[in-house]
Amino acid sequence: MILTTTSTLQDKKIVKYLGLVSGEAILGANIFKDIFAGIRDIIGGRSAAYEEELKKAKNIALQEMVQQAEALGGNGVIAIDLDYETISPGSGSMLMVAASGTAVIVE
Repeated sequence: MILTTTSTLQDKKIVKYLGLVSGEAILGANIFKDIFAGIRDIIGGRSAAYEEELKKAKNIALQEMVQQAEALGGNGVIAIDLDYETISPGSGSMLMVAASGTAVIVE
């Protein structure tokens, strides 16, 4: 499966556009990750716990998008867009990643 953020493929020919495909992932971050991330905000540095959750959510969203493209008979997804959001219902926070693109058949 070819995945790209561009709308064209170098040295490849798109023979059919199959339509929009997407995938979403929402993962909860537990209270300990929230506390340590808050400390990181104060003292500076990177939050490895949140980075891992974002990577996991991105991979889930991309995999769902690929599965939709495969179900349509595609072997590529072009013009991929990734959106990241924080959702805070009540006192907990959740991380959301949405991936969308156009499924295609490539020669």
